Amino acid sequence: MTIPYTLTRVGVVMTPLPDDPLEAEGVLNPASGRTPDGTLHLLPRLVAAGNVSRVGLAEVILENGVPTGVRRRGVVLAPDAGWERGRANAGVEDPRVTWIPSLGHHVMSYVAFGPLGPKPALAVSEDLREWRRLGPLQFGYQPDLDTDLNLFPNKDVVHFPEPVPGPDGEPCYAMLHRPMWDLGWLRPGEGVQLPAGVTDERPGIWISYVPVAEAERDLSALTRPGAHRLVALAQEPWEELKIGAGPAPIRVEEGWLLIHHGVSGEIDDAFAQQSKVHYAAGAMILDAADPARVLDRSPEPLLAPETDDERSGIVPNVVFPTAIEEVDGVRYVFYGMADSKIGVARLDRTG
Repeated sequence: MTIPYTLTRVGVVMTPLPDDPLEAEGVLNPASGRTPDGTLHLLPRLVAAGNVSRVGLAEVILENGVPTGVRRRGVVLAPDAGWERGRANAGVEDPRVTWIPSLGHHVMSYVAFGPLGPKPALAVSEDLREWRRLGPLQFGYQPDLDTDLNLFPNKDVVHFPEPVPGPDGEPCYAMLHRPMWDLGWLRPGEGVQLPAGVTDERPGIWISYVPVAEAERDLSALTRPGAHRLVALAQEPWEELKIGAGPAPIRVEEGWLLIHHGVSGEIDDAFAQQSKVHYAAGAMILDAADPARVLDRSPEPLLAPETDDERSGIVPNVVFPTAIEEVDGVRYVFYGMADSKIGVARLDRTG
């Protein structure tokens, strides 16, 4: 199998307003979804001075079915909870939203930048406007890993839009995530602490599961995933430092299509804004019968920073895909451009 998909740039859909203090340091890395009337919206990360992030809501402007801009509709999530506010930083960052029909809710994962650095959290909504926090993720203990995933910073959480088979075949709601094993960033001298059976310290993509019955009985069960398994690690030169999930996986004839990002270059501080890195976008096909299994992945990026908007900004040389939406039968991928603006690319199948 080869990855029969391409990404083609369409343009820039959102740039910071020069007179809005909430956007002083960029608009980037949006989630997406549709309000009950079917209107397409982005939920961009809005960054104020001091790198304080909020989640906004912006209606997508379509011209002949093509996204060309947005109309801002305000802020829907701010760092109001104590666990979203650290002394050195604060924020609700990089939202990813999945509409899960069987739950009747949009599920938002986001990074809560609190006292112990970036931790994943969830919120739910029926209309994209009003969000109810479910709280930080609490990963279930798994003895064979010989560690507690809750010790580690974690990012890039995305949910599958429908139940998938769990490790024992039981239908589950599943999420991908990206633990970071180097605790030295938080506690000098602690260093890298790897789970049992893992020998590569580079952050990669993991999957965890919540049984359908538990989540449908109580949505807060989504914050307590278990049965953790490693899905993929960095493999190609363009992703040599780390990889992470992009938008929520979409069901395609080959299985599940996952757009992911890969990072190369040099990282000085895992939690600081970077200037020596290169973020590109690729793709994987995950097995529909076992989404922890990678069937194929792109040897080269589908999208890499090439335009001025992608190469110059708060963090240069970044394309960071975070949302996929279909408009009139055409799929579009929304992505962060150099941590400053939001672009859109058309996702096409080549065969």
